[in-house]
Amino acid sequence: MSRKIKLLWDFRGPDSGETAKHHALHLNDFIKKEKLNIQISGHEQLTDMHAVAYMVVEENMMIQIRDALLPHRGEVYIEN
Repeated sequence: MSRKIKLLWDFRGPDSGETAKHHALHLNDFIKKEKLNIQISGHEQLTDMHAVAYMVVEENMMIQIRDALLPHRGEVYIEN
């Protein structure tokens, strides 16, 4: 089983939650358009002034997705 990487796009400010939610819609559109087998994506409000949109990809796909979508950062994804 290969590692999974959580790609993150950070949004800050009072409208960060709505911006992250909107960005997550675009991520889902990309997943459908490219017919990717990505099961985990979404958005999360971290504080009142910081939210993220994210998608979890297999490590072997990370470079391709990173270059296409330019996330702000990434981290190893650990399933609960």
